[in-house]
Amino acid sequence: MVSQMTAKDSIVALSSGRLPAGIAVIRISGPQTRFVVETIAGPIKDRVTMLRRIKAADASVIDHGLVLFFPGPGSFTGEDVAEFQVHGSRAVAAKMLETITGFEGVRHAEPGEFTRRAFLNGRLDLVETEALADLVNAETEAQRRFAVRNAEGAQSELYSTWRRRLIHARAMIEAEIDFADEEDVPGSVSEAVWSDVARMIDEIGDHIRGFKTAEIIRDGFEVVILGAPNAGKSSLFNALARREAAIVTDEPGTTRDLLEVMLDLNGMMVRVVDTAGLRDTAGKVEAIGIERARARAREANLVLLLEDIANPMAVGAAPADVPLLKIGTKVDLGAAPLHAYDLVISSTTGTGLSDLLDEIGRRAASAIGDTGDVLPSRLRHVELLAEAQDFLSAAVMGLNQELRAEELRLAADRLGRIVGAVDVEDLLDVIFSQFCIGK
Repeated sequence: MVSQMTAKDSIVALSSGRLPAGIAVIRISGPQTRFVVETIAGPIKDRVTMLRRIKAADASVIDHGLVLFFPGPGSFTGEDVAEFQVHGSRAVAAKMLETITGFEGVRHAEPGEFTRRAFLNGRLDLVETEALADLVNAETEAQRRFAVRNAEGAQSELYSTWRRRLIHARAMIEAEIDFADEEDVPGSVSEAVWSDVARMIDEIGDHIRGFKTAEIIRDGFEVVILGAPNAGKSSLFNALARREAAIVTDEPGTTRDLLEVMLDLNGMMVRVVDTAGLRDTAGKVEAIGIERARARAREANLVLLLEDIANPMAVGAAPADVPLLKIGTKVDLGAAPLHAYDLVISSTTGTGLSDLLDEIGRRAASAIGDTGDVLPSRLRHVELLAEAQDFLSAAVMGLNQELRAEELRLAADRLGRIVGAVDVEDLLDVIFSQFCIGK
């Protein structure tokens, strides 16, 4: 954690990618920002991109580059922020960072510190911060859309709306308990309040169930390849990876551990897992690999059960509750009984691979459905939502109004923890604004 003293420092870091590159972007944030920029690049105008000669402490020219200054609080971090866009050599970037950190009160940023300051200064809440991390790490179109939607506040707004409803409900109940004689306090509101709380329990439950979809978007639709030794699993794996990712030989039991490759199918991340060949007569190490294969298959979104058309071998039952495609392999070596398989392929000639990829892509898209829904994007969200749901259920079932109001408070607290904004004054604001109490 950044100390109070260092939090007052200005921070600087290389914000662009690995060097060398065409351009290096160096970002600085904090109270010293304007002074630093005007010292090494001359006078600046707010939010105007300017081409400047950038100088070191000894007045020698470091580079010619663009300078852009954002005054706080209307910046990403909420502080004064500036960006230098210079030529992307290691030498230029190193000299820029050396020069800037040479100013008193300026230091190198810690990992994630720009975003941390944005959160502490109220520019982002916790959910938006997490979404920003997802956006930076997005590798597929589905991940990008999911991250952008949450970064724009859709997820935060849902949780905040639920929390506002709970604060209002608790205000009504507490007003009924403590201020029943006040003329401005409405009559019995319990029925309407508890009806809304019951609806919220269902809404939160539906939202929690969407976490599986969010996991598929963020972590990938997992496809596990199963089959007997020499059924063509590693050959298919290499064909899908388009490289020699797995060792392929005629010797049974070559693959003993799990191998993974990521595919981008129509904007969806698909994680393909190669596994050890399934057989009963295996050595100790191979047996461990076989058990790992079966365990991974039980957690998969789709299992591809491969069988050599010319030499079919029984491998035991596949996981009963996991969707399965039975694939006939090595179709180039002989005719296949087509009725016995969902698809037939040849990893050598490429026969059937396009159809297989299309089917995997279709199933992956079906698994996430309409991504327009707001989904919980982190396990911590689900855990806090489940706690909130439990408190709400206890409140609905309770008999004592004071205790039921406390359960509502605890539920609202859990929702507040998701976005990182828990304000105990919210309840008083509602009471005073709606019931004129304390006039």
